[in-house]
Amino acid sequence: MKKFTKLVLATSVAFSANAMAMQAMDDASLSETTGQDGISIGIGISKIEIEKLFIHDNDGLSSGSTMKSTGLLSDASGVVYKTGTLATNQGGAVVNINTRTASYDPVAKDVSLGGTGGAAAIVIYGNGEVGHKNENHGVVVGANYDDNGAYLLASRNLMDLKIDSDANGGDPFINIAAEVSGLDISIGKIGVVSSGAEPAANANTIRRGGQGKVNDILSGLSLKTGPMSANIQLGAAPQGAMIKLNATMIGGLTINDLGILDNSTDGATIAAGVTTDGPGEIFIDSIKLTDANSKNLTLNQNISVFGESTVNKGFIRIVSTSGAHDNYVKGIHLGSRDAASIGDMEVQGMQTYYSPAQGTYHPGAVITISGH
Repeated sequence: MKKFTKLVLATSVAFSANAMAMQAMDDASLSETTGQDGISIGIGISKIEIEKLFIHDNDGLSSGSTMKSTGLLSDASGVVYKTGTLATNQGGAVVNINTRTASYDPVAKDVSLGGTGGAAAIVIYGNGEVGHKNENHGVVVGANYDDNGAYLLASRNLMDLKIDSDANGGDPFINIAAEVSGLDISIGKIGVVSSGAEPAANANTIRRGGQGKVNDILSGLSLKTGPMSANIQLGAAPQGAMIKLNATMIGGLTINDLGILDNSTDGATIAAGVTTDGPGEIFIDSIKLTDANSKNLTLNQNISVFGESTVNKGFIRIVSTSGAHDNYVKGIHLGSRDAASIGDMEVQGMQTYYSPAQGTYHPGAVITISGH
């Protein structure tokens, strides 16, 4: 959901950027321009394709980053062993076998996380599978046509916007009511790569991209959503937050073909002369998320942007007050997607809580996003 939330926010920003090009207009001015109070905009896009998507971390992980960890007793040369012998009886004769025994060290020590401070990027790119919708595109977004169009807007647009401006007793604001069609989102491979150099001022492209080896993290996934609605207020926000989601996602949220990769085991030795021919994978056929004892998913979130204060430089806060949820995970494959499934997992009625004050519990969750 976090990724999907970022996608919705990015879309909102894109539309808002275009809106900012207009001169300030109140409802009277809008009426003169459009013949009505307010503006209605229908976004008639049937599909969006993104070849590659990069999210750059310009300062990487600090070389001094560590974590406390316990483990085997070791020194500068490596693991410390205590040598000894083990007497065995082999055919009547006693044979002493040399042994080396390591000891557990209960004292937590700083362990380097391997950071170098080099810029790197999360990259979403095509999977290269011939005929697959993500063969050459990292992200493909279209309308969800399942169940004979049950998850589409009545207008059949990808998004409908209604824009009004309000004086609000001297504290004016723009109100943008948005409805989004059910979406069919397919994502190719997700990996991490060294960031390319930023283009020079006289370059003929703005592309930066990545360079060198890509370590894949996810082998891909697809997800389907039902229709959603949101209300965005710019300027003042009498609704209590800049973005307010309060809708029912008909049909719930479905994620298909999720593969999580472990590149540390690529080429690992299993036995003498036997090595792996690729990274390990946890592959899940599908994940379904709905309200408890329902086929639908309720969205009830407030999204606010906080500015700089004495304790930080600002952040985005997402407060969710949705109720309990059911979750069904189908087809869990460990090691590779071709491995036999260990079965399905079902969670019924999971409710999370957050505390606005010590000893006080509200159903829902709070997510805070900021840079560091």
